[in-house]
Amino acid sequence: MRQIYIVLPNLRSVYNVGAIFRTAEALGVSKIYLSGTTPTPIDRFGKSRKDFAKSALGAENSVTWEYVKNLAGLIKKLRTQSFEIAAVEQSKNSIDYKKFKPKKKVVVIFGNEVKGISKTTLNQSDVVVEIPMRGKKESLNVSVAAGIVFFRWFDR
Repeated sequence: MRQIYIVLPNLRSVYNVGAIFRTAEALGVSKIYLSGTTPTPIDRFGKSRKDFAKSALGAENSVTWEYVKNLAGLIKKLRTQSFEIAAVEQSKNSIDYKKFKPKKKVVVIFGNEVKGISKTTLNQSDVVVEIPMRGKKESLNVSVAAGIVFFRWFDR
């Protein structure tokens, strides 16, 4: 059975995170790790966030998730568990996402809506992939990019 983990460091929009949860649930993602400033389904008072639930539509209750403070430590730990680390980011070293075939145990990292994934995290990744852009815009919304990547790689 395939193990798919998602890592979302420093995302800004609660709606993007909720949408990613919903897409992840549709594909049977094993776990989502949230890090840095990324909104979680639970607010700082331990209550469910209504804004999160609005876009996740219950997926926050059926997808296992965890907040982690030390992203570098998490990636190191997952690598010792034989996970392949794939970052989705535009980079001089990136490859077309359609050319990448994930292994049975894979971690997919998506970055901040403006700044992307940090260089430190990119350097910890086994592969950096990007979705080619044909129009004038330089990038896609992070939740849209996640949907494109997930269905290309995991809907088989």
